[in-house]
Amino acid sequence: MIALGLFANRLASICDEMGAVLRNTAFHPISGIAWIIPVPSSMRKENCAHRRSWVSVDFIGMDELNAYGQRLAQAALEKIPDGRYAFTDYLDDDGQNQEHIPLQVIVTVDHGRISVDFAGTSQQVAGNVNCPMSVAAAAVYYVFRCLMPAQTPACAGVFRNIVLHAPEGCLVNARYPAAVAAGNVETSTRVVDVIMGALAHAIPDQMAAASHGSMNNLAMGSAVTGASWDYYETIGGGMGAGREGGGISAVQTHMTNTLNTPVEVLEQQYPLRIRRYEIRRGSGAKGEHRGGEGLVREFEFLADAEVSLLTERRQLAPWGLAGGEAGRPGRNLLNDEILPPKCHRHVVVGDVLCIETPGGGGWGKDSLSS
Repeated sequence: MIALGLFANRLASICDEMGAVLRNTAFHPISGIAWIIPVPSSMRKENCAHRRSWVSVDFIGMDELNAYGQRLAQAALEKIPDGRYAFTDYLDDDGQNQEHIPLQVIVTVDHGRISVDFAGTSQQVAGNVNCPMSVAAAAVYYVFRCLMPAQTPACAGVFRNIVLHAPEGCLVNARYPAAVAAGNVETSTRVVDVIMGALAHAIPDQMAAASHGSMNNLAMGSAVTGASWDYYETIGGGMGAGREGGGISAVQTHMTNTLNTPVEVLEQQYPLRIRRYEIRRGSGAKGEHRGGEGLVREFEFLADAEVSLLTERRQLAPWGLAGGEAGRPGRNLLNDEILPPKCHRHVVVGDVLCIETPGGGGWGKDSLSS
């Protein structure tokens, strides 16, 4: 069994150099057996990468892998100038009548060692935008990981030099029984914004303006006996612009990897009709480099239903950088009536819900405007 495992590892380690048969073969060394499985061409590169990661752990060990990751991370973090960098941003609301909820951070850099302190952030709130510390940590690590080289392994050693502080019971270190459903999908994105905003004081050429800042969560359905259904989706928006160019339009950004359901499938499976699905022209901010444009997605209901919205950046716009303007905030409308960012509504046949997502912030002064 050991011999088979080593054989599988060695084959996996040279997958890029082998012929067509090996390029279409998947190996898993943990069980000590290599399975010959057809692999679609689109997955070959990913499978080779996975096999290389197994080989790395098997041959050098986890301690060595963590040490290697730490060295790569340290080299990247040492490029950030030493200093204390502060930034404050806000959530629109918590859906329970508390508005403009502050997230405040101070990032301290000392020769590649990073301290992230959320003192000054709001206490946990009645609504469900509270955030477990684990989610806040993931958002912080994400930003710093973006500064590291592409070959940096996903391991604990990468984050050894990053220390987080958040008062217990605050918005980003909530205590039970605080509601946390939107902490993962909305507040995490604002954590990214405040970290990027702080680092923009230190390394402005490497930071982008704020992106649309919301997963634009939409849930709907009905519990009627014999005709029950439920559906949930997130909707993209505009990416913030940076020094190297404008933001991408109509995409999900930062703390999400979700895609929407194709219109044809949606209309076949649910009592819904998509009346519009288009770029929200003019929502991306002006600047030397423009922010990405948001989206318009409009639903007509073909049956009575319940609808819930969890959205952000409807009141407070995605900010720009280096003189760039702010992106246009989003809007939620039911039969042309503006809805709050977070709400629940009963809808009937013929009602129309329109989601207009925010555009990204701009980067640099717009020479035409000036």
